[in-house]
Amino acid sequence: MTGSAPVNSAKNDTIGAIKAGPGGFAPGLGAVRNPGDKIFRAILAAAAASIPLLAFAILAMLFVSSLPVLNQTGIYFFVRKEWDPVAQQFGALAFAYGTLMTSLIALLVAAPAGVGIALAITEFSPLKAREWAAWIVETLAAVPSVIFGLWGLFVLAPFLHQYVDPLLMRVPGKPFFAGPDTGLSLFTAGMVVAIMILPTVMAVCREVFNAVPNSLRESALALGSTRWEAVRLAVLAPSMPGIIGAVILAMGRALGETMAVTMVIGNAPQIVSNLLGPADSLASAIANQFTEATSDMHLSALTALGFLLFGITMVLNIVARLLVWAVARRMQHVAVK
Repeated sequence: MTGSAPVNSAKNDTIGAIKAGPGGFAPGLGAVRNPGDKIFRAILAAAAASIPLLAFAILAMLFVSSLPVLNQTGIYFFVRKEWDPVAQQFGALAFAYGTLMTSLIALLVAAPAGVGIALAITEFSPLKAREWAAWIVETLAAVPSVIFGLWGLFVLAPFLHQYVDPLLMRVPGKPFFAGPDTGLSLFTAGMVVAIMILPTVMAVCREVFNAVPNSLRESALALGSTRWEAVRLAVLAPSMPGIIGAVILAMGRALGETMAVTMVIGNAPQIVSNLLGPADSLASAIANQFTEATSDMHLSALTALGFLLFGITMVLNIVARLLVWAVARRMQHVAVK
């Protein structure tokens, strides 16, 4: 009987340590008894709760300010493309189309380029050149958006108009690349935004690739894989949730980009299949017209555009987060098998 006491004591200590967790004390016990811990815990809970409350407050403010135009037009405000402040006719469809198309073009260009640059830096560049190459690309993130807009207006738009757009107009599929064009178009806006979000995609993907253990690369090479096969199987496959997360962050900036898009999109609220034609976006319409709005209905319509932009951003982020969760869960199942 005396010999079993130390065994039971050690067993109880082990169970207590497991319940306590890595910090050495059980959650909910010492923290509750100590008044200082209670205060600290309340502060952290309030800080965490303030984020969704702030988002809800912004959404509520936008909705309340949008009620005048929504009461007049109803849900048709979101599906009408007419926008005539003089005649008090307001519709958000053309602006939503411009926002989504600009972001789509930007993601189609920046996502593959950002992943490729991140792979080149982490997997194929010399060790001494990796930090410098990453720093050069990430420096673009510090450039103000208005500078990108000026560069797009005076450099990129004339270049695309003179050299690129004529080639695109010769490509089969006229509805998407049809003339005439002035250089200020959906395509130009998408290219400018693509350059702006490229550092975001590259930086996040680079950190994700660096987090992959070298043992995975060495295992793939030891099994006879080529360098590209090792990168594809041991780096890209485990990093897929992180790559999707990088695209999510880039998409958030692309949807809300204002000044650069305003300067190069053409500011014509219309729905056209021609990507070389002028269009408008939700953010640029608000920036252009908010200071010039003279009627309460016009102000309410612009606020409703902000409400729609907020809603689109939230929905796309929720869908993207669910996609990341699904991909991560699927890869966990594959790893277990």
